[in-house]
Amino acid sequence: MTVPLSLRVAEAEARFYRRTWRGSVVSSFVTPILYLLAMGVGLGSLVDANLPEGLDNVSYLTFLAPGLLVATAMQTGAAEGAWKVMAGMRWRETWKARLASPIGVPSLVLGHMIWSAARVLMVSVAFAIVMAAFQIAPLLQSFLAVVPAFLVGVAMVAITTSFTVRLKSEAGLPMYFRFVVIPMFLFSGVFFPVSNLPDWLQPIALVTPMYHGVELARGIVVGIPPAIAPAISVAYLLVWIIAGTYFAVSPVRRKLKP
Repeated sequence: MTVPLSLRVAEAEARFYRRTWRGSVVSSFVTPILYLLAMGVGLGSLVDANLPEGLDNVSYLTFLAPGLLVATAMQTGAAEGAWKVMAGMRWRETWKARLASPIGVPSLVLGHMIWSAARVLMVSVAFAIVMAAFQIAPLLQSFLAVVPAFLVGVAMVAITTSFTVRLKSEAGLPMYFRFVVIPMFLFSGVFFPVSNLPDWLQPIALVTPMYHGVELARGIVVGIPPAIAPAISVAYLLVWIIAGTYFAVSPVRRKLKP
């Protein structure tokens, strides 16, 4: 019964989203436009002027866009696993109310993952459409780059959820974003190759889920084979998704079940 009941949880989130979708859809398109204009076109013109050969033999805008796609999915996943979970457990206590129904803890966590994955997919598809509008890559190619971005986003949902359910208060979330999410955004190959990092920092970047997603997405858009075999990167991201989801169940049961 876990899967059917988890779909009920996702349905409840979708019903609530029907009242707020307009603002999020607008921001899903405006954010990538601003990112690409500021970083890809604005800063990119300076980078291209100083690097005529480009990065990976492409313009900075083309180099940057797939990385930003993955970064946007990552940030969306982190937000879904942080603030929505904290609201469900402590602020609004909707998770406690749902557990008073036939929905069990595994179904609750899985339903949260399903809906959060849907949100990551929405944001990623919107970014891919903007990429195609900027003529960075054809629409089909841009949509293919959504796949690794989606995996990274869902992995971040699982990782962040597993972290959030263990917190006693929301005070730990700003620290999580400051020391995990932001460094991952800056140093996982989005803005420059990881090989440009100091030697001691490169191994840390290589183990982040986002690095694998950036490599896969950039390989699809730019056409350069990623440094790590795609099958290994996909398997690595799936391990993060499964492990994060699994380790989120016990703390929720301990805190919310009588």
